[in-house]
Amino acid sequence: MTLTPQYPPARDLLKGKTVVVTAAAGTGIGYAVAKRAVEEGAQVLISDFHERRLGEAADRIAAETGAARPLTCLCDVTQQDQVDSLRDAALAGLGHVDVLINNAGLGGEVPVVDMTDDQWHRVLDVTLNSVFRMTRAFLPAMQERQTGAIVNNASVLGWRAQKGQAHYAAAKAGVMAFTRCSAVEAAEHGVRINAVAPSIAMHAFLAKVTTEDLLAELSAKEAFGRPAEVWEVANAMIFLASDLASYMTGEVLSVSSQRA
Repeated sequence: MTLTPQYPPARDLLKGKTVVVTAAAGTGIGYAVAKRAVEEGAQVLISDFHERRLGEAADRIAAETGAARPLTCLCDVTQQDQVDSLRDAALAGLGHVDVLINNAGLGGEVPVVDMTDDQWHRVLDVTLNSVFRMTRAFLPAMQERQTGAIVNNASVLGWRAQKGQAHYAAAKAGVMAFTRCSAVEAAEHGVRINAVAPSIAMHAFLAKVTTEDLLAELSAKEAFGRPAEVWEVANAMIFLASDLASYMTGEVLSVSSQRA
């Protein structure tokens, strides 16, 4: 069951702010939070490593919101030079960055005994190391301005167990720990760092890489009997990025209806 977005009308929660979102091509959480940021009055730059899909996402956001087309920048978050180029492009195009959304992540299902070193390292590099690289690149300018917010995309698997997900769960647990520790450092400079932890959010790529049986099993564990829509996760990220969350830092906000 797909829900039509029923969030309240835009309240300009990010009016006048500048926002950078990674992994925003396609129709997943990154795209949804970029669109919501535009709807809330932000000037947005979206990035991804897939050029065609990135351009299509920017066009779609402009068409769906009636706002100016977001800026775009190609970036493979596993490459520090590209992360640095993304930062430079954001500072040049936006003037400064108020909000960074670290959304990039990579999953996959494989038992530990069958997992190769490459599979382990690839998931950790995209999912955890990218958050470190992006934060290291963008945080200094925020700290210099004594303001800013970073929102990381974690997962309930950072807390909970699921077969075949040891690499992904380890990476997301790392995102949570990194969020807490970096937040303590950044707070001294007026910058907030938080994370969301979705349980399951339905989008086209997830449907492509996950069996229908597993999706049904995971959805059945949710109190509402369905996965979240990507905009439901995006709403929580917008909240953490906004001044409504001005006293929150180092927190991991679960976006989940899982049964206790």
